[in-house]
Amino acid sequence: MGVLLGLMFGLGLFLVIRARSTSPVRRTPSDRVSWRMKTQDLLLQAGIEGVSPGQLAGASAGLALVVLVLMLGISRVPVIALAFAVFAGAAPTALVRGRRRKRAVELRDVWPEAVDNLASAIRAGLSLPEALSALGVRGPDQLRSAFNRFAADYRATGRFGECLDRLKAQLADPVGDRVVESLRMAREVGGTDLGRLLRTLSSFLREDARTRAELETRQGWTVNAARLALASPWALLLLLSTRPAAVEAYRSTAGAFVLLGGGAVSFVAYRVMLRIALLPTERRVLR
Repeated sequence: MGVLLGLMFGLGLFLVIRARSTSPVRRTPSDRVSWRMKTQDLLLQAGIEGVSPGQLAGASAGLALVVLVLMLGISRVPVIALAFAVFAGAAPTALVRGRRRKRAVELRDVWPEAVDNLASAIRAGLSLPEALSALGVRGPDQLRSAFNRFAADYRATGRFGECLDRLKAQLADPVGDRVVESLRMAREVGGTDLGRLLRTLSSFLREDARTRAELETRQGWTVNAARLALASPWALLLLLSTRPAAVEAYRSTAGAFVLLGGGAVSFVAYRVMLRIALLPTERRVLR
């Protein structure tokens, strides 16, 4: 049994290393950022402004401790309680990541409408800062607060470039970054083709949103299958934990090794399945 687990773990580790080696993205040492900065970016991208990285870590640790004590009282097996405590500790971050994905989809769908409103305002004779400020009143609901802050910031400072930087940081959205940089370039270069640029940008964003939605729909069944495959054994273990006699074998060293090894193998397999499912999407979108 131990040899089989070792082989499975080695195979999973090999697949992870191979998946990473085929990735088109290479991170340099200068690209590495601290955990606090990564978590802060994650919270901003999820639209959560009142929570700091330390508070998120505290919530994760507190939830893990509660589940640890609860499962220890139910199963009376420390390794099982520790396993479910790890899952509970990862739950807040997983919820934030899910909210980030949901917000990204929502913003991706409303950006073409916002760009159309900008083009209409420019065609009506408004300047670019005035057109951006008007989105706080006539733009999509998901973007109004950000553009209202931009309007207040621009009225206070009159510095368009710096206000765009703060708007970009507040939006924390990849599509928003494209729009902001396009507007910055149009402002710096000048000319009379701003309306044409906005119409072209709107068409591009609609096509991009349509392509991404189609690819995400196609890969959705693979992602859901991977999640179900990861959760099923642990759901069964949770049910068995209500009967201490059924999980008595996990009190031994061999039982703990089997549980921890199975958890590591299932997690590695889950990550590999996700990587395989997401790589075609990334390549097609980059094309």
